[in-house]
Amino acid sequence: MLKSLYSGVSGMKGFQTQLDTIGNNIANVNTVGFKKSRVEFQDIVNQNLSGATAPNGQTGGINPQQVGLGSKIAAIDTIHTPGSPMTTNVGTDLAIDGDGYFVVNNGTQDYLTKAGNFNRDANGTLVNSNGYKVVGVTGTATNPQEVNISINQDDKTGQKFTSFSIDADGHINVVSEDGTSGELAYDSQNQQYYLNDGTNDGTNNPDDIISIGTAVVNNPEGLTKAGDTLFETSPNSGAATAERSENNNAGQIESGVLEMSNVDLTEEFTEMIVAQRGFQANARTITTSDTILQELIDLKRN
Repeated sequence: MLKSLYSGVSGMKGFQTQLDTIGNNIANVNTVGFKKSRVEFQDIVNQNLSGATAPNGQTGGINPQQVGLGSKIAAIDTIHTPGSPMTTNVGTDLAIDGDGYFVVNNGTQDYLTKAGNFNRDANGTLVNSNGYKVVGVTGTATNPQEVNISINQDDKTGQKFTSFSIDADGHINVVSEDGTSGELAYDSQNQQYYLNDGTNDGTNNPDDIISIGTAVVNNPEGLTKAGDTLFETSPNSGAATAERSENNNAGQIESGVLEMSNVDLTEEFTEMIVAQRGFQANARTITTSDTILQELIDLKRN
């Protein structure tokens, strides 16, 4: 059988996967925090028809003769370039201007995400659209502790929080019913939330202040997509630990802003045309090879 048949099949398979990837990118053009994918190809093993020879005193060298046997997918990369910011003016909509990721927890494990479209549930807990709890961080830089973020009331005084805002460091600034303002904190010893007004009276511990948890990984492309615009760490991404953004250089947190998808429709449609033509060209290779085989069969008939 002709090698070109199998080379054409391998090319069609590769371009079909590329079209699938492009289609998924386009479908998520307006998905908050989505990161596009890119398909990379490489050739398969080559068949050596003759080897190379070195030059000698009488003749020059001869290059090797090889015939390729098609192509295969080398990698499907996830591109973690920043998406365009979209202003929403919603206080719980957050974006990170930097390399960090938000951390959410489904009760079993932590996930990373760039989708900061958060809201509060009936208990005042900050959650994402799937109900996963946004991870907050207390403690020192060397010993960060994960906590849930409950923006409800000061458990020490019983005062309800009437308003709140989130600053660039991810601190939650709250105002209680009596007009007292400060930062949301969590007393791990007494297991309660309270308003830290910054006074030096022995009741306000700076390490109790809650920050929106962020994580930075060494190799973002090594993260595994887990669906719902979430990522999991993998052996090639590096570990991810929720920390304060000022301690891990995750970047500034912007409130009232969402990071949109990083899909560029112009680029995707161009790549779609290239993939479509590549698929058609490989299909033509198969039909041409089939025609040649038919000619060989007709030799017997004639």
